[in-house]
Parts: sequence; C-alpha cells; structure tokens
Amino acid sequence: MPWKEHNLMSLKKEFIMLAIKTDSNFQLLCHRFNISRKTGYKWLKRFKISGDYGLSDLSRRPHHSPRQSPSWLEQDILSVRDKHTAWGGRKIRTYLIRKHYGYVPAASTITRILKRDDRISHESSIKHTAWHRFERQHPNELWQMDFKGHFAMTKGRCHPLTVLDDHSRYCVCLEACCNETGNTVKQHLINVFRQYGLPEQINVDNGPPWGAERQSQYTKLSFWLIRLDIQVSYSRPHHPQTNGKDERFHRTLKAEVLQGRHFHNILETQKAFEYWRTIYNIERPHEAINMSVPSDYYRPSPREYPEVLPPVEFAPGDLIRKVNTEGRISFQSHQFKISKALKGAYVAVRPTKVDGLYNVYYCRQQIRTINFKEQNENY
Repeated sequence: MPWKEHNLMSLKKEFIMLAIKTDSNFQLLCHRFNISRKTGYKWLKRFKISGDYGLSDLSRRPHHSPRQSPSWLEQDILSVRDKHTAWGGRKIRTYLIRKHYGYVPAASTITRILKRDDRISHESSIKHTAWHRFERQHPNELWQMDFKGHFAMTKGRCHPLTVLDDHSRYCVCLEACCNETGNTVKQHLINVFRQYGLPEQINVDNGPPWGAERQSQYTKLSFWLIRLDIQVSYSRPHHPQTNGKDERFHRTLKAEVLQGRHFHNILETQKAFEYWRTIYNIERPHEAINMSVPSDYYRPSPREYPEVLPPVEFAPGDLIRKVNTEGRISFQSHQFKISKALKGAYVAVRPTKVDGLYNVYYCRQQIRTINFKEQNENY
C-alpha cells in the first residue's frame, strides 16, 4: 500500500504503534506497509529517542515548562478540547499524560475548566453514561463491519464503510464510498486484509451487500469471505446492538468528524477520515478499554491474505452436490434452496446424529439445514 503524501504522518504513527509490540513480526509489518526494513528501523529508532517528535519536522512544545502559568495550562486544555470537541475531562487528561505533558490536573479539574469556558453544557454532561459490553479475548477473533448512514456532499453522497476489531476497538477500515455494492466493499477489504491480515470471523447485519433478505441469507460477498476461511455471522434481525461496538463507533464518528461539517467530494471526505482514524486508533483514550487507546491492544493477524483463492476442500464421507442456476441442489429426489450466489459451485451435505437431518456446508461454514421430518419443507 503506497504511502500517500497527505496521510504519511498517520501511517508512520500507525506503523510505529504496531511495530513496538513485543510479539510483532517486523518484516511482515514492513511488507504490509510497503516500506523497506531499513526505513522501518529508521522510524522506529527516531520514535524511541524522541517519540512523536522524531516522526515530524513540526515544532512541538517542550515536555516541561517551569515558568508556565495556570492560564497557559488552561489554554492548552481548551486547545485539546477545541481540536477534539467530543472529548471530556478523562479523555483529555489521559491524552496529555500519554503525550508526556508534565503536570496534568485531575479529570474533575479539567471538566470544571471545560464547563467554566462553555465547552461542556450541563445537558451534555448528563447524557453520557458508561456502557459495558462483552468482547473477544484476542485481536482479530472478530471484526464488526457495517455502513454508517450515508450523507450528502457537494458532489454526490458518501457511504462510510467501517470495520472494527471487537477486542481492541481498533478501526482497521474507514472508507468514504460512493455506493454500498459488494464489489466496492470487496476491493476495500482486500486492501485491509493485505495490511492487517485475515480475521477469524466477521459479523455483519442482514441487509445487502453482505446479507440477502430473500431466499438465502448469503451473498457473493459473504461467500467470498467464507472462501477465505473467515466465518461470517449475522446480527439478529432488528437488533443492531449485536454489532454494538461498530454502532457506537458510528456515533463517535458523527460527533467528532461529521457533525457541523460539509464535504465537497469523496477525496476530501476520505482525507478527513484518514486523519481522524489515526487519532482514534493511537491517541484517543477509550473508556471501554480502561482509558487506553485501541493500538495498545491490537496486533495484526498472522493469517496472510491469499492473492489466489484456495480450492474448496471436502471431508471424507461428504455428499457433494452442485448448485444449479436457480441456486438449488438435488438431494434424495428433492430440490433444496441454497443460494443463487453459489450457482455452479459445490457444497457438502453431511448427515447428523439425528435421523433425516442433514447440514449443508460451503467450505467450513454451515449454510443451511435439511430436515426431512419437517412437514412444511419448502422444496
């Protein structure tokens, strides 16, 4: 993935945050970021010596300012708030500590400063409540993927595609898309897989392009993911909280990037997305992970993206059936719906311990059940 000039600093920071992990594969990481090991070691050395200062030629404030008055301290706090208008006292305090700012007052003091200078209203304070959700134990066990509601630009509409790691809340994808088609999602996912590797599972909602509400739940996009040995799971209908972390991410994206702004086109929107994604991943403290940042918990997946799809393999004893042009298979003199997205492909029918009950698999994923004892089976 070439490093574009306008987001070079963001990619440097992301590379460093992933490279400093004790169990990181440095050579693989350099390959995925399309840089030489020499360049990677150069930036890593500069970062270890000077932190963020070593990655940029811009002047920075010194770590310690003995003569700084309380008014300057207050002004710095307000500056962080003005840059990140949705951050409260705890996030700002954690952010300043992580930047080795020096003396940082208590979160309650920062909150009082924000309220005193009309940065936080009373109504806004009582709106924020803590949410606790279950999470996977390791990075890349589960990614959550969805489109945020589209919005108007000067030229056309933007459909933000978001992919979030369940364990770390690390945003592996934030793309400004012109549409919500399967081909668009696939091309962006290929870039994500090349950089971060393959997850074990991806959870999506039931609508297109990854879900089909008629005939079969699966689409060409979801079958492509299954072919990559990624388990595809679907949220319960009318229960968006199943993808709750990504839904919460959408609220944050709206509050910190979209609210009160208007973008001219896709390129301008994507530039803003890339800038903010770096802040979200490596600078913005996250309350759900004990005020750490997502990059503290995230590791790229060791599972490489295969440029050529692997062949579909079947287990011994599988009953192999070909999906016809109508998306059906023939089994024991009956026709069963599978999916038109799989026409021409082969699936495996496996008997279960229950008489008359069979499971149908594509690759390693079960995609439907056949029950001959059901009286109202729709053939």
